[in-house]
Amino acid sequence: MIRDTQNPPPGLLDELAEADARFDRAPASTVLGWAVARFGPDLVLAASFQDVALIDLAVAVDPAVEVVFCDTEAHFDETLRFVEEVRARYGLNLTVTRPGPEAAGVSCGSTGCCEVRKVVPLRRVLEHKRAWLTALKRCDAPTRANAPVVSWDTTFGLVKVNPLATWSDDDVDAYVRDHHLPVHPLLLQGYLSIGCAPTTRPVAGGEDRRAGRWSGSDKTECGLHA
Repeated sequence: MIRDTQNPPPGLLDELAEADARFDRAPASTVLGWAVARFGPDLVLAASFQDVALIDLAVAVDPAVEVVFCDTEAHFDETLRFVEEVRARYGLNLTVTRPGPEAAGVSCGSTGCCEVRKVVPLRRVLEHKRAWLTALKRCDAPTRANAPVVSWDTTFGLVKVNPLATWSDDDVDAYVRDHHLPVHPLLLQGYLSIGCAPTTRPVAGGEDRRAGRWSGSDKTECGLHA
């Protein structure tokens, strides 16, 4: 089935606009409760696993929620071990995507890499769903400053829910600390935004948290949140 990514079902945009206005300052658990009730098994959570706060919140609402990790085959070993640690902690219903044959010869960091190693594999999962959850926050980057809590995603053609959209980095850190959640080991080494190993570096004092991603280029997004 080929989705019409630009035109959602009749009436859905009005429903999403109402939900977005209602949830703009609502607790993340309230947003998650609505998403689970509204979409049930047609909802999926896409996580980098640095997003452990969102995973913790989501499985508290629905322990069976499907969690998707995009294995680009270029992640740090620490990330892959952390995925398994979090999977075991929560007994996650985990789906791991990997690049298909279209990624052959496309090295990490080259033009089109994120498209074939992240976007295309995730699209294969999302084409069978009606909504997805992300850990996107307005404070992440200027390109995300106006991110809605609930919206229609024209990239993938389904509903996009960002329960943490209004959270600050301090909010996330406090949640992780207060709930005694596991912490990605690279965070303690200055990697404040963790992507693929060849294109991620530690962040120096005073730099933006995402400064270590695609350092030296003008790239700021991988394409999942266009």
